[in-house]
Amino acid sequence: MPKSLKISLLAASVVLVLCIFLGVNASGVRAASDGAQQGAYTQINVYGEVLEHIQSDYVEVPNIPLVTNGALRGLLESLDADSSYLTAADYKAYKADRGGKAQVGINVSKRYGYATIISVVPGSPADKADLTDGDIIEAIGAQDTRDLSLAMIRLLLDGAPGSELQIAVIRPRKAEPEKMTLSRVLVSEPPVAETMYENSSILYLKPMELDREHVQQVESKLKSMNKAGNKKILLDLRDVSAGDMPEAVRLANFFIGSGTITTLEGQTVPKQVFTADASKAINTSAPLVVLVNRGTSGPAEVVAAAIQDDKRGQLVGEKTFGEGSVQKTFDLPDGGAVILSVAKYAAPSGKQFEDDAVTPGTVVASRVDTADDDEDDDTDVPPAATTQPAIKPVKPAPQKAAPEPDDQLGKALDILKSKAA
Repeated sequence: MPKSLKISLLAASVVLVLCIFLGVNASGVRAASDGAQQGAYTQINVYGEVLEHIQSDYVEVPNIPLVTNGALRGLLESLDADSSYLTAADYKAYKADRGGKAQVGINVSKRYGYATIISVVPGSPADKADLTDGDIIEAIGAQDTRDLSLAMIRLLLDGAPGSELQIAVIRPRKAEPEKMTLSRVLVSEPPVAETMYENSSILYLKPMELDREHVQQVESKLKSMNKAGNKKILLDLRDVSAGDMPEAVRLANFFIGSGTITTLEGQTVPKQVFTADASKAINTSAPLVVLVNRGTSGPAEVVAAAIQDDKRGQLVGEKTFGEGSVQKTFDLPDGGAVILSVAKYAAPSGKQFEDDAVTPGTVVASRVDTADDDEDDDTDVPPAATTQPAIKPVKPAPQKAAPEPDDQLGKALDILKSKAA
């Protein structure tokens, strides 16, 4: 095939993706302004010229399909972490996936170009390996996560029960990525944790996922508050990133009797306003504090923002992760696909979670592990000024470290203690 024809075909594939990007459907109905389309067409011409220079002037003969795949992936990922370009091979694997596979217990998104851990399931292989929110997965096996779409990263993390997952993880204050091998297992989220504080006056609830089952458990416990003598509520949404948006709306409605819970809107998606239904509220008056951190994402952010913006309760902790959008898949003629975010959820204040996340009214940072990495190094004693050999001191057996105080929990409890029931 002539070089010019190859370049033309590859440029045409970019045109198709840009048309989808602009909201042009198969019938040619335009969803973008003429000015925006004209700007895109100009960029297409620029892309063609760049591609031609790469093909004819680069130091060695390039792999043009690889170059184009990278360009298309970068185009989509420049929008947000959830938008992806899938090659024909990727899309075939993506469609064949039926879910329900074994995992290592991590929820991921993309930040800084790499796969980033949002939260870790307690008791999972990832938890036992001390992985935590904010850790960056540099590579899965031999594949750099910078070169993978989020859809494919999630696919590669799953596998058969008992199979091994090899990853390279970048941790805070570590110069080199840490390589580790984890065994995949069938991970299940633990039930909602319940604890009583202050002679049972404070009910502490900790769901790990906002799906129907866990929200149902929260509902049951809230309805039993009076019988148990509970008068105040502490809802812990730290490291909660999995779940369903409808269930998040339902959970928020337990505490809010009226007003907006969240909104959903996109360029081609008419604005939807999800409002509280008074008949579905359970407790709209008990003092309420919600704990959040950087692992609070998606559905949990909907709940936290609704409670804070509607002034139903106070938020304590750290700024949340910032995720909340709806995706749509567009098939491409070559067998590939584009996964595009078509609408974003927003807080009652109008701030979109994807762009602004949720900042609590009372900010309390998580404790950072400050253990000395060199604490196990031996230290030689200088030899005495005699002919006696130097004696190395015997180190005492390491003691199990005491658990770090939970400053965020402590602050939340202090706030609730100060409130009249």
